[in-house]
Amino acid sequence: MHARNPVNWYPRGEEALARARRENKLIIISIAYAACHWCHVMEHESFEDSAVARIMNDNFVSIKVDREERPDVDRVYMNAAQLISGRGGWPLNAIALPDGRPIYAGTYYPKDQWQEVLLNILSYYRESPQRAEQAAQQLTLGIRNSELVTLNRNPPNFKRSDLDAVFTTWRNDIDFELGGQKGAPKFPLPVGYDFLLRYHHLSQEPDALRAVNRTLEQMAFGGIYDQVGGGFARYSVDQFWRVPHFEKMLYYNAQLVSLYALAFQVQRRPLYRSVVYETLEFIDRELTSPDGGFYSSLDADSEGEEGRFYVWTKSAIDTILAGDAALISDYYNVTDAGNWEHGRNTLYRSSSDSAFARKHKLPLDVLTGRLQKARQTLFKHRAKRVRPPLDDKILTAWNALMLRGFVDAYRVFGEEKFLHRAIRNAHFLRKNMLQDNGRLYRNYKEGKANINAFLDDYAFTIDAFIALYQATFEEEWLAQARTMTDYVIGHFSDTTSAMFWYTSDLDPVLIARKMEVTDNVIPASNSQMALNLFSLGEYFYEQKYLETARQMLNNVKGNLQRGTVYYANWCTLLMQFVRPPYEVAIVGDEFLQRRQEFDRHFLPQLMFMGGADEGGLPLLQNKLIKGRTTIYVCRNKACKMPVSTAAEALRLID
Repeated sequence: MHARNPVNWYPRGEEALARARRENKLIIISIAYAACHWCHVMEHESFEDSAVARIMNDNFVSIKVDREERPDVDRVYMNAAQLISGRGGWPLNAIALPDGRPIYAGTYYPKDQWQEVLLNILSYYRESPQRAEQAAQQLTLGIRNSELVTLNRNPPNFKRSDLDAVFTTWRNDIDFELGGQKGAPKFPLPVGYDFLLRYHHLSQEPDALRAVNRTLEQMAFGGIYDQVGGGFARYSVDQFWRVPHFEKMLYYNAQLVSLYALAFQVQRRPLYRSVVYETLEFIDRELTSPDGGFYSSLDADSEGEEGRFYVWTKSAIDTILAGDAALISDYYNVTDAGNWEHGRNTLYRSSSDSAFARKHKLPLDVLTGRLQKARQTLFKHRAKRVRPPLDDKILTAWNALMLRGFVDAYRVFGEEKFLHRAIRNAHFLRKNMLQDNGRLYRNYKEGKANINAFLDDYAFTIDAFIALYQATFEEEWLAQARTMTDYVIGHFSDTTSAMFWYTSDLDPVLIARKMEVTDNVIPASNSQMALNLFSLGEYFYEQKYLETARQMLNNVKGNLQRGTVYYANWCTLLMQFVRPPYEVAIVGDEFLQRRQEFDRHFLPQLMFMGGADEGGLPLLQNKLIKGRTTIYVCRNKACKMPVSTAAEALRLID
């Protein structure tokens, strides 16, 4: 996207760093991503301007970084921005000494302000090199020390009351009226609501389920959800979920598919089913490569304007829908003045279909038919517009999240096509990203993979392969999850803390080696690796995996209550230690049918295993009874007498 800028951009690498050292020039590290609206704005205002380019080319070495391909670089300089100003975002623009240590970092700047920043920093560096060196030392020390975790030598002591304390604190931040966290902007944080579903299952705390339902309903009603084409935008700029920041990211849609599927399993709400099916149709249609990989994102902008592809004028709705225009405009809150900018409207709902049908004195099935026809008409009309650009790079971590989304949708709804999509993607990852020794690549584009993978790539791929095993009972996926786990232990471990670094010991050294500990829009790679170790430890009777997971959780336990949603995945692991899971072994020719009987229920405390024969897992040995399909309910490796149906097995589970 920046190849034709007058700025002489370098990719991050030794060539750029060598030139900076040789010519004693400051480095500009400009970090962005393809779907980012304000990244495009800054490119147009500054990086396409010849006067700005002259300042940058004559006085700096300029490096352009895709944050999604190089999150390790992004994490270092985002830390710098946060230490300097207390906030971050994209585009992220850092200025560093020739060795890469930052002396300044910020986000978006208008053209005049960007020029001023460049000239001021340049003057500061030339006139006060010693002060610049001191600033770089202090900032680099702060970056190295942030987010580090130390070994907690106190004995682990995990209690149910720890989970209750987390929710008690978290409850104060939940917006029970509008969903999500209080205030604006509102970001979907799927990992948080996944935990709340599990916590409700454990505790029967009604407010936990109320928070999930209100959030999922309001998001599905809101403009953050594409009411015409399915799929979610990255976040809502307002507190009502109505006005999205229009880029559509694979990682969000992947996690939200899983979340809505599991929420349907709990409550059987048709709205949740519709969201899952429509979002997966969007993924199939717009973010799936011919060979089964998943693309990264769709841009926020088209024709140079944010959201232009997705918004509507009232006059356009009137023309396109004719006799149904008034009904559909009321349904989606479309007005002549517009509910957004420049007389345009985002489409969002204010009520359930049943309430809207009563308002208009329509039978529900009649309303459903008219809505479906209107959506199809709007979709066909919208398809004629200039589409937002597609970022067609394929990222391992995000693909694994989407793989998991398809598996979860298959388990809940029983759609074979969802399982086929998951298996196809797993084969894609195995063929193009995974090496025999368990090492992964991060990226894939135009037939090439060339960036060594980071911890999140391993963490989510391992998790996805464990989930795929539970859906198929094909042990190859579990075996490959174990191979990758052993690779992570060999190349990412911090032996002083039992945690994992974000980068491999094979990667070129940056100014700081970072850990990813707090959950956010994507779960932290450390929390997911700890969960993986727990699961694999249970499957393979691997005590060292379980002990590592326990120590990792113990290291961060003091942060759980005050961190709430930002430690939600850690709290899910805490739940596993507080209430050890049941191992459910299903052995015999009808293993798949028996497992599907369980999938009608939300059972987060169960780990499934089995197959037509005993396979290779320790718990399955000597479990096959010839001519029968049997179910064993076990806990801590002790099994009850076998039964024949899921209903009988569920009666053995407290």
